[in-house]
Amino acid sequence: MAAQGLRAVGDLQHQWVHIAYRETSAFTETYGFSGSQGAVNLEGLLISGPGASREVVFLMMHPSSTLQLLPLPPALAAAGHPVLCMGSRYAKNDTALIMEKVLLDMGACVRHAKEVLGFRRVVLMGWSGGGSLALFYQSQAEQPTITHTPAGDPVDLVGAGLIPADAVVLEAAHRSRAQCLRDWIDPSVLDEADPDRRDPALDLYSPDLPVKPPYPADWLAAYRAAQLARMRRITQRVKETLAELKRRGGAELERGFVTHRTLADPRFLDGAIDPNGRPVGRCYLGVPETVNTGPVGMARFSTLRAWLSQWSIDDSRADGEACARRVTVPLLAIEHGADDAVPQPDIGIMFAAAGSADKQMRVIAGANHYFQGQPEQLQQGVALVSGWTRERFG
Repeated sequence: MAAQGLRAVGDLQHQWVHIAYRETSAFTETYGFSGSQGAVNLEGLLISGPGASREVVFLMMHPSSTLQLLPLPPALAAAGHPVLCMGSRYAKNDTALIMEKVLLDMGACVRHAKEVLGFRRVVLMGWSGGGSLALFYQSQAEQPTITHTPAGDPVDLVGAGLIPADAVVLEAAHRSRAQCLRDWIDPSVLDEADPDRRDPALDLYSPDLPVKPPYPADWLAAYRAAQLARMRRITQRVKETLAELKRRGGAELERGFVTHRTLADPRFLDGAIDPNGRPVGRCYLGVPETVNTGPVGMARFSTLRAWLSQWSIDDSRADGEACARRVTVPLLAIEHGADDAVPQPDIGIMFAAAGSADKQMRVIAGANHYFQGQPEQLQQGVALVSGWTRERFG
């Protein structure tokens, strides 16, 4: 089922796209409305220039965000490449997000682009967190294996009939949500119920921290180990709670919880760690210390199942590096040379892992994560994507 509305913005057309499909689930994860029970509703925009070809469309989706307000979609559309920006069922709220279900949403969008909108080819445009999502989708569309979520709930990707995309572009993309959280989570927290109980030897923003940038290698190794240990403690508590709820056998199936202090990556204070052109002392969300405790912090609010699917470093399957190995379609990887969000090595790691025989990697020097205030770098990105696409699809 679909509905569309059309409006013009300058020389570009913005067409509202609504996709609905049936789904049965043990319980409701996202807020709905009267009449929506048993259906997944997705919304987005198709941005295109007048008389644009139906040969290729770029599908942009992020697990938990909407992307039509980024500078890239209208810039690509102005260059003659239609862009379909779609939100998942978890748009702007990742509290209950299940990555395997986002693949079902993306599959509905790929099918809609081809069978309803009439595009011959779909290229997944994986921006930021959409990069590992695109690789996760494509790996399961090419070689489906998943029948259950990490929590053990049924989600049949094998029988879902996911349509493989025709190519993948990664731009300013990180390896996975779980990988980012492992690198960012504050290891100084000693008690998940009391974020003020902290280990002073690991309290990155404390003026009394015994080390200063550039951080010594031995301290950094201990810091990274403590981050991983905290992640695994949370995962263990999540699994124990889920097991207890199942043991009880009642109507309580899920719980939400808070994870405090989740942006304490030494990279943001020490430019010598995975160096690139990013500013030191800031990140894509602002002042790192403020973001560490703020309400928009990564993984701040989560359900038990969502933690296992998107945040657990040992359980989440949406790992860009692992998924890239199973992708065979043409791949373009674009690193932003001054990315203030994505760790510098991530794009290169996914590119090296990709199973695609036809793959290219490029770096846009000086580009920050969002092309904020950077029209020249934005146009470089458009030119890279445009030239690469035309070489393959005309």
